[in-house]
Amino acid sequence: MKKASQPSKSTKLAGNTGREIPIALREMPRSPTPSRRWLWVLVGGATGFSAIAVIIAVIFFNRTTQPLANSQGQRSATAVAAPDDRWQEEGETPRDNVLGHLSYEEAPVEELQAITADGRVRLRRAAAEKFILMAEAARSQGIVLSALSGYRTVDEQDSLFFEVKAQRKQTPAERAEVSAPPGYSEHHTGYAIDIGDGRAPATHLSVNFENTAAFRWLQENATRYNFELSFPRHNPQGISYEPWHWRFIGDIDSLETFYRAQNLE
Repeated sequence: MKKASQPSKSTKLAGNTGREIPIALREMPRSPTPSRRWLWVLVGGATGFSAIAVIIAVIFFNRTTQPLANSQGQRSATAVAAPDDRWQEEGETPRDNVLGHLSYEEAPVEELQAITADGRVRLRRAAAEKFILMAEAARSQGIVLSALSGYRTVDEQDSLFFEVKAQRKQTPAERAEVSAPPGYSEHHTGYAIDIGDGRAPATHLSVNFENTAAFRWLQENATRYNFELSFPRHNPQGISYEPWHWRFIGDIDSLETFYRAQNLE
């Protein structure tokens, strides 16, 4: 038996007179794009589910291989960085959270200013100046705002947390409800201050401070001097209500210090 001859590169019209036409002139969809001509070959040779599968595969391939950059080398608008990538791009790292408290760095000592006559209580200069103005305004209305505690070092906070915890036989979680672990106190920043009523010292560092004239005055006026209550009732950090603990948010550094920490919690 003779082997079938190889098909020629031309074909004859049905019922023709022997004239041949080039394969290139066969009837077929006009001018498929060069990048998809191979699709016509596959589809032409497939039927039923096979044809559908080929079409789906091509569409998926084209969609998933779109370039992320345009001709100028810029990122495509559809290429969006994952949320976690933004900190790497900005050179930032999320702050730690220990028992509900966020980490803070100690303020530079040279930026601190005393706000009491004995120099015992200090704040960063911007916060100190505003607190002094606020205390003077309150005093003009018969209210005495006592500065109880301002900037604290990590070592000072270590004693307040661990030594008091041992004395009171508290667990770390119990102690953290009322005092931050060392390295995690707003007092490290130099922007936080504990305020008392000078006419009601028995209420110092107590929830009863909310019943004093000083607290009511602060509620009405503290925002004028860019101070806000750090731990109101039902705060998202789960810290016990502290009506005496206020923080300064009157410049960009203080604002970023506290609000960036909250957002990265």
